[in-house]
Amino acid sequence: MMDRVFFTKGHGTANDFVILPDPDGELELTPALVAALCDRRRGIGGDGVLRVVRAAKHPEGAGQAGEAEWFMDYWNSDGSIAEMCGNGVRVFARYLVANDLATAGPAGLPVATRAGVMVAVVEADTIRVRMSTPRVYAASTATVGALTVPGVAVDCGNPHLVCGLHDGVRLAGLDLSTAPLVDRALFGAGVNVEFVEPAGDLPGVDRHVRMRVHERGSGETMSCGTGALAVGAVALREAGLSAGSAAVDVLGGRLVITCDEHGAWWLAGPAVLVGSGRVDVAALA
Repeated sequence: MMDRVFFTKGHGTANDFVILPDPDGELELTPALVAALCDRRRGIGGDGVLRVVRAAKHPEGAGQAGEAEWFMDYWNSDGSIAEMCGNGVRVFARYLVANDLATAGPAGLPVATRAGVMVAVVEADTIRVRMSTPRVYAASTATVGALTVPGVAVDCGNPHLVCGLHDGVRLAGLDLSTAPLVDRALFGAGVNVEFVEPAGDLPGVDRHVRMRVHERGSGETMSCGTGALAVGAVALREAGLSAGSAAVDVLGGRLVITCDEHGAWWLAGPAVLVGSGRVDVAALA
């Protein structure tokens, strides 16, 4: 175990991450270390850890090394491993470019993930990422307290349950301090649960909604990129649109989901690096 580890702190719409540079895969990353780093009182604090490792040097990324140089090794704040993180991949791309580890060409920057290779188009304030095509595949429900809300399951490379609020139930009134109850037979590996309500018309987009999210392994977060993708896909589907865009307002800002005329799905939003330093690993014990 290394005594001191370099890190950078970054966020996308306040979904925040501890970024660990480990190009050659030498860091012994464990669930306990991840949880300690993400502890908001005893550690650095974050919704998860992004380890920056060359795809060829990581057993789960080696098969993608021909398509992408870098693999995003993403861990939730409780130390569990996740397939994908939409805000995380934008922050990851920002880190690569800011540290001269990759260039942001017009064709985009490929990033290997457990859900496949994503392509990030890096702009001054916004990063757009071509995501996996979301797949709506089942009806289900989520229960918060005494409230049970119908929803639909959406596969975005990781599992989501999108639940629209009705009958006067307001998003702000939900208690998401504990995980919603879901169908464990359908979501055996857990699920990210998004609750959604309509927002006012917004110029330039076809749909405009607000969401809150409870992420498996992290609890309620200020934002979830793949969650916004799932919500946007459901919003466009309900509007009968095969292509279009949806603005999704999260607690930490706004994300825009677009399905273009070629059927490609894009997630756009800010990605910010806020500081760097070294952490004493022994002090986290």
